[in-house]
Amino acid sequence: MLSRKKRINFTDISIILVITAVSITCLIPFLYMISLSFSSNDAIISQKVTLWPVDFTLETYKTILSDVEMIYTLGYTIVLTIVYTLVCMFLTICAAYPLTKQRLKGRSFILTVFIFTMYFSGGLIPSYILVKNLDLMNSMWSLILPGAMSVFNLIILKTFFASLPESLEESASIDGCNEFGILVRIVLPLSLPSIATLSLFYAVDRWNGFQDALFYITNKNLYPMQLKLYQIITANQQLDTQQGEGSVGAYIIPESLKAASVMFATVPILVVYPKLQKYFVDGVMTGAIKG
Repeated sequence: MLSRKKRINFTDISIILVITAVSITCLIPFLYMISLSFSSNDAIISQKVTLWPVDFTLETYKTILSDVEMIYTLGYTIVLTIVYTLVCMFLTICAAYPLTKQRLKGRSFILTVFIFTMYFSGGLIPSYILVKNLDLMNSMWSLILPGAMSVFNLIILKTFFASLPESLEESASIDGCNEFGILVRIVLPLSLPSIATLSLFYAVDRWNGFQDALFYITNKNLYPMQLKLYQIITANQQLDTQQGEGSVGAYIIPESLKAASVMFATVPILVVYPKLQKYFVDGVMTGAIKG
């Protein structure tokens, strides 16, 4: 009995050590970026910065906060992320709830079609042609509609809906509640953990996305934050190329300003995460296991 307890404790300690090591590995680049953002550009160029700022300064953040274009991009990206999340959750709920009903004809076929799209797609060029032919180029909807529903998230939510007791819906139906009323008054309130978790998935996906904007957006006023950040980070490479071709007087963006821009784009989504964290584990585990 004693040896078993020791073995269990050793296993627990090993797991804790592994998780701690992985967490530190993920945390170090983040701390390094914070240090760069608060350090002077001269200290960065001389490679004096590690995990602690050198020549502490707030000038880079003052520069960003005084940049009207950057503030506008942040506001636009927040609106884009909220609209995208609402549209995605609406479509996911509307698809997941009917698929839990045995009386829905062709339910297996519909679900198979959904799952098929997880493994096969038209590809990048057909997607671009479709967006262009729908006249969605240079619009917010080009960043919303093409990825408006994740089949993976649909399966999680469908499994969660299926795990709810049928007696609750039957009681509501006897009391005169229709399908829409059952969904809004019974199912959705009981599904808040899964809904909050999937909303976080959608929001993070949209906030971090820039490849679709790179293809579909040419209007600078419609650049999302990550595309704006991508241009800032790669600006020096483009300027070096121009200088090699004979361009004179190009402005090189300081490394500290790049790091501060990264932090400026990262903090908003980090603020949202703790508010939904209490639903995260419960929502994922319930939706993935039950049913």
